[in-house]
Amino acid sequence: MPGRFEKQVAIVTGAGSGIGAAIARGLAAEGAVVVGVDIDETRLHNVERRIEIAGGLLIPVIEDVSDPAAVERVVATAVERRGGLHLAVNNAGIAGPHGLVHEIELDAWKRVIDVDLNSVFYGMKYEGAAMIESGGGSIVNVSSLLGLVGDGDSVAYTAAKHGVTGLTKAAAAGYAQHGIRVNSVHPGWVDTALPTHTTRAEREVLKQRNPMGRLGTPEEAAAVVLFLLSDAASFVTGAQYTADGGYTAV
Repeated sequence: MPGRFEKQVAIVTGAGSGIGAAIARGLAAEGAVVVGVDIDETRLHNVERRIEIAGGLLIPVIEDVSDPAAVERVVATAVERRGGLHLAVNNAGIAGPHGLVHEIELDAWKRVIDVDLNSVFYGMKYEGAAMIESGGGSIVNVSSLLGLVGDGDSVAYTAAKHGVTGLTKAAAAGYAQHGIRVNSVHPGWVDTALPTHTTRAEREVLKQRNPMGRLGTPEEAAAVVLFLLSDAASFVTGAQYTADGGYTAV
């Protein structure tokens, strides 16, 4: 039985681990050719091998998406090697520094904005043009629950993810006439995305902050992304979908 994304070409940034890897695996399992982008070559090639073993195809591209020229090369790779672009997930991101506004170093602020917000703009700039040439498509930007609420200890990350939310809405309104849907997904605390030094006690605190009482999995967040990419969401654009265990509901 053909998958939802048969014969479609997709780009996934941050595809080497966590939610990005789960999205790449899901797309490939349902027939898409995936151009997977990550700055970590070892992790990305591990995902490539796993997808190949399952019978799918991932084209690995090692690039830093905070560089607009690199993002332009990624989109050019998809178009030149596979003839077009139909789907894109702008997922790459970093957590950044913790502290109050006056405690954040300027270089750290700029790095988070470059990776978490500017890279999404660069992605849509080149993805949008390619999708218009391909006759339309679907873009999902991975924001965060902190793209909907605030966190005084994650200033740069919260600002960047709110920026992604607004950028998504603006792009959705502009691209609708071109047959391109743009939505954002807002994951909550996902187990594999937590820093390795997070203690068991800290994990328990995060679990209890969710009404569901547990952390999410990359696959649960990826499932929402895949829905929004698919034709099942054909009348959905400019929307914010949470996958946060109910965190933003209370």
